[in-house]
Amino acid sequence: MAGRYALFAFNGEAMCFVHVLLNALDLAARGHEVQVVVEGAACGLIPRLAEAGNPLAPLFAQAREKGLVAGVCRACAAKLGTLAAAEAQGLPLLADMQGHAGMGAFVDRGFTIITF
Repeated sequence: MAGRYALFAFNGEAMCFVHVLLNALDLAARGHEVQVVVEGAACGLIPRLAEAGNPLAPLFAQAREKGLVAGVCRACAAKLGTLAAAEAQGLPLLADMQGHAGMGAFVDRGFTIITF
């Protein structure tokens, strides 16, 4: 039976974020509904996600093409100085919880939350 999963990426290390993307793509390929939220320190990776030659870029592009990226925490991107990069990439900015990306709306829609 297919599930619904929201993967919240808080960790700002590229190696961890690779696993967020790999799991999102794998779950989607298995028929699950998946949404990735870039939060916390992971917002610092945003400029690198569009860099040619960066190993994260192709995976992130695949996840975006498949509609798996829900968005980026507006407050954290602003704090880390990557808000302009998120806007330039056309990433949705999430701010439903006092300026941050909240989990509540995903839970209300039946998503299981997984944090990285």
